[in-house]
Amino acid sequence: MIKAMRTAASGMFAQQLNVDTIANNLANVNTTGYKKSRVEFQDVLYQRLRAPGSKSAAGTSVPTGLDVGYGVRPVATQRSFTEGNLQQTGNPLDISIEGIGFFQVLLPNGTAGYTRDGSFKLSADGQIVTSDGFFIQPNITIPSDSEYVSFSADGIINVRITGDNEPEEIGNMIIAQRAYEINSKAIQTSEEMTEIANNLKR
Repeated sequence: MIKAMRTAASGMFAQQLNVDTIANNLANVNTTGYKKSRVEFQDVLYQRLRAPGSKSAAGTSVPTGLDVGYGVRPVATQRSFTEGNLQQTGNPLDISIEGIGFFQVLLPNGTAGYTRDGSFKLSADGQIVTSDGFFIQPNITIPSDSEYVSFSADGIINVRITGDNEPEEIGNMIIAQRAYEINSKAIQTSEEMTEIANNLKR
């Protein structure tokens, strides 16, 4: 009876920790970039009452053993890095990551930190920072006379300065260069296919 009470108590303790973890996940349902936790469990040592192959009262060998477990214990909490629901906020500095990856930030002690919270702000100097004031890496400064900021899917930042009609020209140059490379590759592939076809006729 005492063993049963201890086993049940271990299950109660483990499930209490599970409930606490789930409650923390629910409390952070509106926390941007929060990754929910999941408790992992493991069974406790077993007492072997009868070993496989031991002799029974009738003198035969029993095919299986007899073990009694002593309950369960929590061994770890695991973070789930699956994507949450993405929401349009209307803030051009709110960025999300689809798939794996993190934003790198500079911590006050000079070391690198990582986050998936993409609700960025501008510091007084125009630098992009997290809500806690950590600078993203590499450091990016938005000019004070900017009237438009956008982030492309491949990480290019376009900034329109007040009075300009076109975004930052470096971004446009990169886009044009990639389009040129793609067309060049298409021509090269077409020539290779033509050469293969000519060799088949011979």
